[in-house]
Amino acid sequence: MKIRFYAHASFLLEADGLAVTTDPYTPGPQNSGFDPIDEPADIVIMSSATDSFHSDPSHVRGDPTVVNALELPPEGADVRGLHIRPFPAMESMTFDFGRDPDANALYLFTLGGLRVLHMGDIGNPVPQEHLDALRNKVDLLFALTGAHATIALEDLDAAIDAIGPRVVIPMHYYSPRGVLDIEPVDAFLERHPADSITRVGGPELELTPESLPAEAPHIYVLEQSR
Repeated sequence: MKIRFYAHASFLLEADGLAVTTDPYTPGPQNSGFDPIDEPADIVIMSSATDSFHSDPSHVRGDPTVVNALELPPEGADVRGLHIRPFPAMESMTFDFGRDPDANALYLFTLGGLRVLHMGDIGNPVPQEHLDALRNKVDLLFALTGAHATIALEDLDAAIDAIGPRVVIPMHYYSPRGVLDIEPVDAFLERHPADSITRVGGPELELTPESLPAEAPHIYVLEQSR
């Protein structure tokens, strides 16, 4: 599977003849601050349809099938041959958004032989029933590492321990291109052993089931490309 980090919580994953884009943001200096994706995809998965930092497929090219994970049944559904299972969540119940917290969802799918979990925009500890359902069923975790309005770093560490992914890729952290005042990725990395971290030095990574690290979890830090 080829992985490209766009920005914030948005990635392009390519394998099995499919191109899947996750949680596209609204681009531009008056919105997220990030550049448009401007590349095609077959499927766009959004953790909700209400958060402009996670749910704007307008700048994804081609004719993608757009999926709001919150609208999927609990057992998941097949979309163009990709089975996507949602795990409903909420934005932070303590952060002051100036409005009520919105619902969103983590979502799990298998692509290129890898079981992928995207954390959406969860702002609280991952519910125990989700942890139980996900334990030892995730190869690659896209982890929210900016804290503040999203999951606290100590709760994220607990979720990683409980779920047991082989690979963690940080997302949703501070970028000088972005407008959000959230934690830099180093706030997450300093909580983990240096030998468990690889800074890729670019926005792309290729993983296969055979290349998964023997010592888990291993953290791969990608650079945002937008």
